[in-house]
Amino acid sequence: MKLKPISAAIFLSTLPLSPVFAGGLDRSGQSILAFLQPGNYAEAGISVLDPDVKGKSSVRSLGNSFNGEKIDDMAEDYYFVNTAIKVQATDKISLGLIYDQPYGADASYSTNGPLSSFSAAGEGTKVEVKTQNITALIGYQPNENWNLYAGPVWQTVEADISLRGAAYISPLDPTKALSGYNIKLDEKEAYGWLAGFAYSIPEIALKASVTYRSEIKHKTTGTESFTFAQPTTLAPGFTVPAGTTVPMSTERVDAITPQSVNLDFQSGVAKNTIAFANIRWVHWDQFAVTPLFLKANSGNNLIDYSDDQWSANIGVGHKFNDKWSASTSIGWDSGAGNPVTTLGPTEGYWSLGLGAQYSPAANYFIQAGVKHLWLGDATAQTGGNPVGEFEDNNAWAYGMKIGYRF
Repeated sequence: MKLKPISAAIFLSTLPLSPVFAGGLDRSGQSILAFLQPGNYAEAGISVLDPDVKGKSSVRSLGNSFNGEKIDDMAEDYYFVNTAIKVQATDKISLGLIYDQPYGADASYSTNGPLSSFSAAGEGTKVEVKTQNITALIGYQPNENWNLYAGPVWQTVEADISLRGAAYISPLDPTKALSGYNIKLDEKEAYGWLAGFAYSIPEIALKASVTYRSEIKHKTTGTESFTFAQPTTLAPGFTVPAGTTVPMSTERVDAITPQSVNLDFQSGVAKNTIAFANIRWVHWDQFAVTPLFLKANSGNNLIDYSDDQWSANIGVGHKFNDKWSASTSIGWDSGAGNPVTTLGPTEGYWSLGLGAQYSPAANYFIQAGVKHLWLGDATAQTGGNPVGEFEDNNAWAYGMKIGYRF
């Protein structure tokens, strides 16, 4: 199982695609493995997800008229990029920067007539959440086996969400109607930190690492508004026409991206072959976004989750010759509880991935991969009421990465 240093370096980069569709809002998996590469190293990659998420309505807000209504594919395709650079400044000190887009959501429900489960007045429910992350790392290697590292994390969050349809009308009190509700969260920055350690035996490509990331508290500005689907009298003598958007409140909205732990392991198991594994925990069960107007009119949060997320990825990589190597992996994700929000109505997944790597020269490589994901069935809810059943859904993920050693 003894491997040459360059072989070990190749295997370190022969990894499956990022999670790209996980519990809660999790996307990138927040890996720091690029920082654990030997010597000086840089990489850039892109991941693309093509999900197919369909279901049936169970809305009972206005009797049973929407129960069983078909919900067309509501999950938008999306992509995200990641880049990293690591410099071995001295024999004992390493420095690194990692950019990724760790959390997000993209959903767009189709328009079905003047009023349906998830659309009204020609507009469908839409959700877009974006984040950016830059992690700065400094590592200390007291010897060739140990690496202790830590650093600050800069992060931004922004969101644009519109709720439309009978799913957002209370079945117990029709006056509590959030169909027409909009919220836009301005992009703001906040800071956190990470710390971890790694142990390695380079001769057999063994490496184990544990990385903790802190929660990050965001204090952004949120603008809530309401778009009226029909002419509405707000006060005597003051009637707004259909389609009018009226600001309801502008206030500070607190949101916390969760703390997490990543455990990564790999080891040579046969000649030119390694096994690898990743286990990830994300603390979603106390996560909530609670705008004032929405809370006052519904008694509920905009986004919340009931369970923590656990995920695991295991696989093997094999080097065929100096230029070609490949990997295969199996993945599982628990999701973050069921029922779920309407912005991402799946509960975890199982996945199968294949990856290949071409190394034209010893100091750089091109990697590509594909994954198929079997998405877990879920019940979507609003205000504690089931509004949709989503079953037998799937997704395809594609990725490409270029790595360079200097």
